[in-house]
Amino acid sequence: MRLSMKIAAKMTLPVLFALAATFARGQTQEATLNFVPAQTTVAFRLGDVLHTVHGTFTLKAGQVHFVPTTNAISGGIVVDAPSGNSGSTGRDHKMHKEILESARYPEVTFRPDRVDGKVASAGSSAVQVHGMFGIHGAEHEITVPAQVELAPDHWTLSVHFAIPYVNWGLKDPSTFVLRVEKTVDIDLRASGPSPWAAQP
Repeated sequence: MRLSMKIAAKMTLPVLFALAATFARGQTQEATLNFVPAQTTVAFRLGDVLHTVHGTFTLKAGQVHFVPTTNAISGGIVVDAPSGNSGSTGRDHKMHKEILESARYPEVTFRPDRVDGKVASAGSSAVQVHGMFGIHGAEHEITVPAQVELAPDHWTLSVHFAIPYVNWGLKDPSTFVLRVEKTVDIDLRASGPSPWAAQP
């Protein structure tokens, strides 16, 4: 009986130490979220009086650094503006030529600089992320709600927010007959491998 307890203790202690080390690492070190196009979706939704237009953009690049204990955040996300696709050639041509002017302004960016709320080093957390949103050659201050999960072997992120594109200086696509909403809804979902992988 004592022998089996000793064997069990020898098997259990290393596991506990490993878990404790992982927890301590998450508490003190920086998490790195590497965004890749294959695991990132950027969807938009714009309503008008007749129907709702749905479309997507493609991620160009992205990396965000975050320290759970201090809420320090840096890095950024870059979306390829010319990749915008709503499924209609005519509508997309007008979007790129007259609204986004994507040939002149090929990137849409977000640079986070502050996190409001507590991000757990393990598990899911709901927070507010403040930063600068760059579109059409100008940056605008914005705070977006984010659902983030950090785990030893992966991370996930879900963000939903609205962009007041007309107030931000982009052209209103409305006509006398067709009235279009002045804000566009954005949904970003991303995931990746261990956020601690780059840590020693």
